[in-house]
Amino acid sequence: MLEVWFDDGSRFELAAEYLRVYSPSAEVRGHGPGEQILQLGKEKVAITAIEPVGQYAVKLLFDDGHCTGLYSWALLYDLATNKEHYWQAYLEALEQAGCPRDATGKEE
Repeated sequence: MLEVWFDDGSRFELAAEYLRVYSPSAEVRGHGPGEQILQLGKEKVAITAIEPVGQYAVKLLFDDGHCTGLYSWALLYDLATNKEHYWQAYLEALEQAGCPRDATGKEE
C-alpha cells in the first residue's frame, strides 16, 4: 500500500497491485495507443522500494522484479482520483480475457 498526500490536502492509499497494473512503463503501456499489455498475476505483488526522482516523480520497485516507469505526482493524483473507474476497467479487461486476478498467464 502506498499512501500519498497532495498540496490540496487530499490523502490517498493506493494498493501495490493497482499501481503495478497501471505502471507508466512502456512494457505495460506499450509505445502507443492500444498497445497496453494486460498485467496478470499481480494480486499479491508488493512494493519493495520507493526512489525519489527529482521533485516530480517516484520510481516504485516491485517484488516481481518490475522497476521501470516513473510515477509523476500528476500521474499518482490521476490514479488516485480515478481509482474506481480505472480499477473497474482493469477487472473488466481481466474478465474479457478470461483471467482471474491471480492468474499468471503461464501454463503449469
